[in-house]
This record gives sequence, C-alpha cells and structure tokens, in this order.
Amino acid sequence: MTTAPDWRRMTEADLDAVVEVARVSFPDHPEDREVFAERLGLYPDGCLALGEPAQGYLVAYPWRADQIPPLNTRLGAIPADADLIYLHDLALAPEARGGGRAARAVVRLLHEVAAARWPAVALVAVNEAAPFWRKLGFQERETPAIRDKLKSYGPDARYMVRRLQRLPEED
Repeated sequence: MTTAPDWRRMTEADLDAVVEVARVSFPDHPEDREVFAERLGLYPDGCLALGEPAQGYLVAYPWRADQIPPLNTRLGAIPADADLIYLHDLALAPEARGGGRAARAVVRLLHEVAAARWPAVALVAVNEAAPFWRKLGFQERETPAIRDKLKSYGPDARYMVRRLQRLPEED
C-alpha cells in the first residue's frame, strides 16, 4: 500500500520539480526558476511542497492589500508596509490532483497565517478556480485598479480575499 504524499516545507532542492508543475499547470503564465527561488528565499514560511519529489507546491508571502504582484518578476523585497499574505500560486501535478490535497495545503496556510497574526490572505483565482476558493471562504473583491491588472491573467481571473476570523478545521 502506497501512502499519499503530504505537504512539507519547500526547499531549494524542490525548485526544478516546482517549475515543472507550474509549467504544466499554468502554461499561459510561465514563471522562471529564479522567481520561485527568490520567493522561497524571501518568505520560506509561505512555501510548501507536496511529496518528494515535489508533485505540487504553494507559494505565499506578505504583500499589500488590493495589489497584485507582477508575474515572472522578482520582488526584490517584502514590502515594509505589507498588510496581508498573498497566495501567489497553488498547483498540483495532474497525477497528484484529487483527494483534497490542495484544500489541505490552503487550510494549513490559513492556520499558520492566523497564528502569525496576519488579518487576511489574498490571491488571484485563474483557470476557473473561483468556486474552489469560495468553498474555502475567499470572496471576490473588485476595484477599477484590480480589474485593469487582472486583464493579463485571462477573462476568468478574480482577485479574492479571505479574512482570518474563523478558520476551517485541520484534518
């Protein structure tokens, strides 16, 4: 009997596998290995990998509300005035999908973020994933500035925010 992979802290050794999962999951929004490496270096607490070798990943870091970090661009630093956690990416290889693995990663992140006293998590839902995020308590937020930035993500992109008052139970 094979045990299902579990989420763990990402390491630099995971980056090649992470880039491959990203390439398959988001072919219209490629990001370079250096971008993932920088985000891991800037905020390792927000970077998770599924299994070994990595069959999935989650990348999150402190950012500003109602702002969307540019894709495939280095950040340079975490903003000093960051006021929430931005969930930049969550992806699983096709063979790792199902079984609630993605939701477990998000719940883990939400608990860690709440414990660190961040008030919210924001993200951009793409690939028709908004219903998944709604089930986890994320709500769409739209402003004219956000609407303009979302255009590069495709017609179904939604900026979503999850306040951290009540959290789902961990498995």
